[in-house]
Amino acid sequence: MRVALDATYSVDRHPSGIAVYSHEILAELAKEHPEDMFLSCYRPKQFPHAPHPGQRNVQRRLLWPPLSTFRADIFHALNQRVDKRPARRVVSTFHDLFVMTDEYSTPSFRARFSLQARHAAENSDAIIAVSEFTADQVNSLLAIPRERIRVVPHGVRMPSSIDASVRQKMILFVGALQTRKNVTRLVEAFEALPADWRLVLAGASDGFGAEQILQRIQASPRREQILVTGYVSRQDLKHLYSVASIFAFPSLGEGFGIPILEAMAYGVPVVTSKRSALEGVAGDVGFLVDPFQVEEIKHTLKHLIENPAIRLRSGSLGRQRAELFSWSRAASATYAVYRELLS
Repeated sequence: MRVALDATYSVDRHPSGIAVYSHEILAELAKEHPEDMFLSCYRPKQFPHAPHPGQRNVQRRLLWPPLSTFRADIFHALNQRVDKRPARRVVSTFHDLFVMTDEYSTPSFRARFSLQARHAAENSDAIIAVSEFTADQVNSLLAIPRERIRVVPHGVRMPSSIDASVRQKMILFVGALQTRKNVTRLVEAFEALPADWRLVLAGASDGFGAEQILQRIQASPRREQILVTGYVSRQDLKHLYSVASIFAFPSLGEGFGIPILEAMAYGVPVVTSKRSALEGVAGDVGFLVDPFQVEEIKHTLKHLIENPAIRLRSGSLGRQRAELFSWSRAASATYAVYRELLS
């Protein structure tokens, strides 16, 4: 089988969840199926920065509609963009469609995103949704029948070991500072917590609405206990997961929520929203809150701060749940979609 994948979004100086997904799926597919050829395709802007393949069954190609420099049995768009059909069978991964439903971006970006999403849906024989929630979005917003949608959750890399003795009095949030992530309400909840605890906000500070969020942080009476790191490397992020005592992610909407999985993998108890895909990822081991209710976020964080035994047990259960999600499993389910389309 020759599989061409749009690897454009794996080339990113500051990898987001989509970049992580693209990189992991590309690597796992090539590793698990050495008998097949995988073509990592990049748009002209990213092609010069694309890494050289590390596996013998991976080659780089240019993705430049209407001219594409490859021949393939399957084309897989890893981030819901298919300008034209470049292969006999086409698969698209949809991560979320919040841009179409909420004011979390500029009107011009919303219009461009919506058009790309509709083209991708129309040009795809099958759609991979990263969660049941996203599958419902694709069905309702793009009128794609559920029988054309396959749900393949993200995965996580489990650390070989964790050391509970190095935990600090620290609440960690991971993600870009933007309106959708609900950081302002998290800051308001934190302001009522014990004075010896810190809040670490790890992520890029240039998202939609970031200026207002930074102004609110600057005005906080707990400003000295709030650390805004900006984008952090994967190595630094692993350290933060290792030393955090609580992970807070009260986002207003996510198509999946990779940071929740990563926190659980490191044994950090998770406080997150009971909406969108987050409840499904956290399962029954997460502490679910209404993200619009600051009091509820505050009460849940305070409960965990005051009960270290509950934090320890929740962290242990979280690691067990994270074991259910692996990139190998995601790649196997993705490959099954290819086989289904070609059978």
